[in-house]
This record gives sequence, structure tokens and C-alpha cells, in this order.
Amino acid sequence: MSGTEKEPPAKKRSVGRPRRLDPDAMVATARRIIEEEGVGALSMRRVAKELGSTPMALYHYVKDKDELLMLTLSGTAAAFPRPELPADPRARLLAVSVHMHDILGRMPWVLDILALGELTDRNALWMVEEIIGSALDCGLSPARSVRAYRTIWSYVYGDLVFRRAAARRAENPPSTRYFPEMVTAEDADTLPRLTAIKDRWREYAADYEVADELDAIIEGLISRGTRSASGAPPG
Repeated sequence: MSGTEKEPPAKKRSVGRPRRLDPDAMVATARRIIEEEGVGALSMRRVAKELGSTPMALYHYVKDKDELLMLTLSGTAAAFPRPELPADPRARLLAVSVHMHDILGRMPWVLDILALGELTDRNALWMVEEIIGSALDCGLSPARSVRAYRTIWSYVYGDLVFRRAAARRAENPPSTRYFPEMVTAEDADTLPRLTAIKDRWREYAADYEVADELDAIIEGLISRGTRSASGAPPG
């Protein structure tokens, strides 16, 4: 071949259809991103890139990011065996509430998804069913039973979010002073009680059992709800 002859141009590679995605791999990738970086890091484009595919290919399996988030939740509750529940409705109400706190505490990444609103794992609805049913069996009306669930859920979710934030601060202590360290002796005139206990605030706040706190909440919910149902004036 002489030096003047040109080599034939390389053939262009045909684009073709994107390779078929494995739905399990898609969900596993989304869950890993959330676990490692938080729900804000998740996007259809990011998942597609990590799978060597395109966002359009993902849309053949899920219609949007919310549906993908639902799939990441699917089965998480089922991974934990249901506890043996007592027959007494009040004890059952407490047992389910503590179980809900326990399993979410083992999967903190789920809190990020639940914070988005109505997304939930269908397999977890048995806990809602048990809480509502137990509240009804304790004598609460349907409306008060729903509100009791919301109160219990607010405590469970709020406590776990607080614990998670405290753990993060412990790992990376902030340079700025936050509560209660922001309270100083100079605040004694305006905040006398906080000033007196601020040094032991974290000790007091951490020295309690979730089951005891939930028990107190449930006691109040049932006591108020049954008094109201019997026509007695609220105490």
C-alpha cells in the first residue's frame, strides 16, 4: 500500500435500541444513591447513567421519580418480621408503635422519602391498620383513632429525625454554637430555667425510653378520647 492511498473510513456504529434494563438493578441503584447521598441526589438521569442506559429507557418501567421512590420503598417493611402482638388493644397499640419506630430507626434513608408526602410502602400499611384498629378497640371514635395515629406517627418521625440530626452533629461538630450551648450565663435574667439546666439538657433529653414516651402519649390519647366519648367534660 503506497503512502498516498487513503484508508477506508471506519464504519459508523449503529445506535440501535438501549439495552434492556433489569428492574431490580434499577431499584437497587436508586436505593444505594439515597442511602449514601440522600434523596436529593436521586434523579432518573443519575440512575440511568449508573446503569449505562438512558433516562428514556427508565421511563419504560416507571412514569416518574415518585414512582421510582415508591419502588425503593417496596418491601422494606416486609424485610422485618411482624412481632407477636398482645390481645389487649392498648398493649397492642403500644407494641405496634414501638415496632414502627424500631424498623424506621434501622433504615434512616426511608425518612427522606417519607418526608416528601404521601409516598409509602404498601407492606407497611398493616401497622397503620393495627394502630387504627387498636385505637377503635380502646373506645376511640374513628376520627379520634385517625388523629391518634397521626399523633403517634408525628412522635415516631420527629424523634427519629432529631436523633439522626444529633448523630450527624456528633460526627461533625459545628463551629457555631447551637441550642442549648447558645444559652449562656448572660441569659440568666431572661431565661432563668434554661440557664439553670442547659449543661444537663442533652443528658436529660437522651435519658428516656421510646416505649415509655409512646406509652405516655397513648395513655393521654385514650384517656382524652374515652372521656369525650362518654360525655364527660375534658379534664
